[in-house]
Amino acid sequence: MAGKIQCFGLSDIGKVRETNEDQFIVADVNKSMKVHQTSVGLNHHTRLFGGSQGTLLAVADGMGGHAAGERASEIVVETVTAFLLNTMQWYFQVDDVHDEETIEQLRQVTSQCHEKLSQDIATSPQRRGMGATLTLGYVLWPRLFVVHVGDSRCYHFRQGKLEQITNDHTMAQYLIETGALSPEDAVDSQWSHQLYNVIGGGDQLPEPDISRHPLEMGDALLLCSDGLTKYITDARIGEALASDAPADEVCRVLCNEALLAGGDDNITIVVCRFLPGDDDENFADLDTTDMPIDQRSTQLLSPNELLQERPTDPE
Repeated sequence: MAGKIQCFGLSDIGKVRETNEDQFIVADVNKSMKVHQTSVGLNHHTRLFGGSQGTLLAVADGMGGHAAGERASEIVVETVTAFLLNTMQWYFQVDDVHDEETIEQLRQVTSQCHEKLSQDIATSPQRRGMGATLTLGYVLWPRLFVVHVGDSRCYHFRQGKLEQITNDHTMAQYLIETGALSPEDAVDSQWSHQLYNVIGGGDQLPEPDISRHPLEMGDALLLCSDGLTKYITDARIGEALASDAPADEVCRVLCNEALLAGGDDNITIVVCRFLPGDDDENFADLDTTDMPIDQRSTQLLSPNELLQERPTDPE
């Protein structure tokens, strides 16, 4: 299909934190070939690239003191990248059968991230307890596959409507779902940033949400850490994506608004637009720019621990 993907990602340390524990990646995944010798008119050791196989978008928000959070999110993004390149099977057609196989393979990525964190802790015990969220979008046009653990988010925008397609793995959200807390009270609740499902953070394996979503020309995606959604409403995010502003401008405007509103956490945003193009233009012509990455401390509790510790409603 004619068209192109326009993506941009940025991460800002914010106004309070001493380090940036967020990480992100925007990448075009494609086949390549390195020429060692040939009799045709190519230089030896030339690398040739084929058509795009997919687009990777990911945001990870680390937790843990003494730079452990920064290290945790870095390991998660590095592991995701290696997994897509070396473990995921590549498909040359998109159909329901291959979709299910893709979902089953993506289910492995969070356990691999957890294992890598465990290996790092084994060599650096001072990092024990470090962990990270992961919100991953893998675009195989016209499908989006989402892998999600934690409270970073993925939004899907289409024809003026914004939908949050991930579910926050916070104690506040858990209490809302069990009827113990109202959505209105959850906004300022002490449980709103306490996670029960992360990568790392202890011995418990993460339980990822895996979902598949159809994409159409004109759609947009936004992935972010909670440093954005702490200050910027869904309505404002939808308004920004509804504009004709390019992906980089949307990221910068929303980041600046979050900084002006408080900016007490790291802020990471990835925006991806699916734009019409010329008939001879490959759809996966990825137009992307990123910015340098540069502390948050998140408490990890299980739902049972929360209910035991919560004799009365939080003030």
